[in-house]
Amino acid sequence: MAGLNVSLSFFFATFALCEGARRASKALLPVGAYEGFAREVMRMLVELGPWAGGFGPDLLLTLLFLLFLAHGATLDGALANPTVSLQEFLMAEASLPGTLLKLAAQGLGMQAACTLTHLCWAWELSDLHLLQSLMAQSCSSALRTSVPHGALVEAACAFCFHLILLHLRHSPPAYRVPAVALLVTVTAYTAGPFTSAFFNPALATSVTFGCSGHTLLEYAQVYWLGPLTGMVLAVLLHQGRLPRLFQRNLFYSQKNKYRAPRGKPALASGDTQTPAKGFSGREPGCRSVDGPHSS
Repeated sequence: MAGLNVSLSFFFATFALCEGARRASKALLPVGAYEGFAREVMRMLVELGPWAGGFGPDLLLTLLFLLFLAHGATLDGALANPTVSLQEFLMAEASLPGTLLKLAAQGLGMQAACTLTHLCWAWELSDLHLLQSLMAQSCSSALRTSVPHGALVEAACAFCFHLILLHLRHSPPAYRVPAVALLVTVTAYTAGPFTSAFFNPALATSVTFGCSGHTLLEYAQVYWLGPLTGMVLAVLLHQGRLPRLFQRNLFYSQKNKYRAPRGKPALASGDTQTPAKGFSGREPGCRSVDGPHSS
């Protein structure tokens, strides 16, 4: 129980530290620097919290759900996932420099999170942290299936995640945040035994790329190529195209919302009347008035 309390304290202390740093960055930094860089670093620090604590599966899933609820409520739209940043770029919602800045911030934030985690483990505040510190040098791989199957699992997880994000992106936060948190939790429970269900290249790189059991190329196929493929397929299914690359819809036919005016129905052949010469446009029985000298 003492180890659990220490781990929970580590988790909530990390979250409070990042929230304080986020608010300070928002107040002190220019808007562009804060939105594109600082808040991504802060969220990546929090993102590693559940995995760094060394929790059991049940508690990990509970904390994961609470973590995404807290993220949606407090972390001001930070993405903390490279595939979501690339999704915004493919949707033509973000520029290339802004996307590259977010990716750099996510990588830096994850490295800072790893440093903070190993520092906490080195303090050996609990037996669990002592065990984590000893295992850090010879960690086991999170990929517990074949490489093709793992890539398919990560692609499927990312596909569902991004499709829900696209479907709910204009929904009120009161509905969107719990739905995304529940989806991530269910996905982690379902696919966790195979790949740990990261569907986040930055998080997977930090947690498992340094572990033995697979090569760097195999890890990249599963945890980079898989989520990227799932994200692209989700955008294609939702939009019918990649707005950054194609203007024409590739899958769905779009009806023109402006209808052409309907013409008047043609008269039947028996109803067609040819007006007499010189009387076109006049009412029957009316004489023509050509002027004062008309006869």
